[in-house]
Amino acid sequence: MAIPKIIKALRISPTSAMTRFPFLGTTLEALTLFLFTAFFLFYGLVPMFGGAGIGLVGADEPRYAQVAREMLDRHDYVTPILYGKPWLEKPALYYWRAMFAFREFGVHDWTARIPSASFAFVLVTLIFLHMRRFRPGGQLDAALLTVSCAGILSFARGASTDMQLAAPFCIGMLGWYAWYETDSKFWLFDLYFFVGAATLAKGPVAPFLALVIITAFAAMRKEWSILRRSIWWPGIVLYLAMVLPWFIAVQKRNPNFLRVFFLEHNLERFASNRFEHEQHAWYYIPVTLLSLMPWAVIAIAALSDAVQGSIAEWRARRAKFHYMGHQRTGDAFPEFLVLWALIPIVFFSFSDSKLPGYILPSIPPLTILSGDYLNRMRERGLKPWLLILHGVLAGGLTSLVLLLPRLIQHSDKLPPANALIAAGTTGFAAAVFILITVARFGIRRLRIATMIPIVILILFLYGIGPFFGFGQIASTKGTVQLIDLTYSARPLTRILNQIAPPDGTIAVYKVRRDVEFGISFYRDRKVVNYELDGIPSQQHILVAREPYIEELRQKLTGRRYEPLFVYPAQNLVVYEVAAQQ
Repeated sequence: MAIPKIIKALRISPTSAMTRFPFLGTTLEALTLFLFTAFFLFYGLVPMFGGAGIGLVGADEPRYAQVAREMLDRHDYVTPILYGKPWLEKPALYYWRAMFAFREFGVHDWTARIPSASFAFVLVTLIFLHMRRFRPGGQLDAALLTVSCAGILSFARGASTDMQLAAPFCIGMLGWYAWYETDSKFWLFDLYFFVGAATLAKGPVAPFLALVIITAFAAMRKEWSILRRSIWWPGIVLYLAMVLPWFIAVQKRNPNFLRVFFLEHNLERFASNRFEHEQHAWYYIPVTLLSLMPWAVIAIAALSDAVQGSIAEWRARRAKFHYMGHQRTGDAFPEFLVLWALIPIVFFSFSDSKLPGYILPSIPPLTILSGDYLNRMRERGLKPWLLILHGVLAGGLTSLVLLLPRLIQHSDKLPPANALIAAGTTGFAAAVFILITVARFGIRRLRIATMIPIVILILFLYGIGPFFGFGQIASTKGTVQLIDLTYSARPLTRILNQIAPPDGTIAVYKVRRDVEFGISFYRDRKVVNYELDGIPSQQHILVAREPYIEELRQKLTGRRYEPLFVYPAQNLVVYEVAAQQ
């Protein structure tokens, strides 16, 4: 490595080297950011970087990927199409970006996830640059905490619209705050451009949340003029030029678009449980904490510190307002981040329909707060109990991930004692490693001490062979294969393709939606659902849930059918059903 050799040749310490040659520190930070971010977001996702990973999971991933494929096949950039029919639930940003990835690299599950991973990469990079420009010192902590937390990691590897909303929305909010500090209209372009992109990802929720956050900030700071000054006509023209063409075009082609999209999938989704995603009012508290893992303890401490500071600033401003007239005082950034983090969580907590991805825009402000908090704590140090709790949490996460294969295979029973001891010992070692590293080298090394176990866990999940060129190690290969077998339709479809011709009919009965949509994507052909489409008259392959085998006897009365194989990983049985006589 050239930089360490230069430092050694000059016979100076790394710290003094960074002081005397600032470009060395910038280069090292940029290199560290790039390597860790690329690893966290793309390892195990892209074939040339760790293998094909896990197939598409859930109901949304295969559906969104299929919509992009059909739009590409039709050369239609306006109307989202699913199995030949308009699919008007979401705007088109994800589909456009997936279409580009499909066109350049082919239709695969990993190319369907490239839009989310690439947006997350841009978000992390711009967090680093924003902090380096406006809050120097905590930029690397803020960026690396963001990319290594569970919420960003998971949604960055998903073929969904959640990261398509969260990443540009967060970039736009950072741009707005940069304008607030500098009063340079240049930064307002970020707000209008990226909120426009977020609108094309999920709709009016993006400008609505931005408006509420900025209004709450203006009210808290008693600076109502910033609302008027934020209304910038070039930015409004830019926003409308980005958003209106597609909305007008899709409405012109599909007269029911406004009703389906705005009424059913925005207002009704928020105000009712029509789509069966009802959860408790406190649902987003554990979701937020899990999304911040393994940094949840640090994030809570940072949020608490920022709230206390914001209250003190608010009291000081109120006193000055009464006795000295209003003046802008104090550091407003923590207040802004607190409002930005809490408002989406509070807003969606009132919704009758709740999904984890809804509050993804709240995660980056919390990790930014955490990075800034760690930077300020370098001189004072973290309280010992806080550091110990962080180590215990990171160690517990390590143990849980190591036990994941056992928990997937035998979800109804505890892992055996030897597995619990091995996982617990490894988790304890990870916690001790973090504590010793911080005790020896200070808070500055907390990020690297915590990320090393995360790196090891990702290698454990996805396999270390492709990374080093040795071929998969059986145990680590088994982990990702086990997850794939249990939660994705990809392995099952490979078997079905061996026994059914490409144009053959595949039917399903009483299976989960992810199985139905997954098979449809991997075969690029809609499966027939007995309950919705009826029973095909021609010979076909049937995939059914094992508990409902008895019901098939009544449905297939007079038809010959015989089992071909059992797929125990997802409790399925596959039959060959003869043509109707």
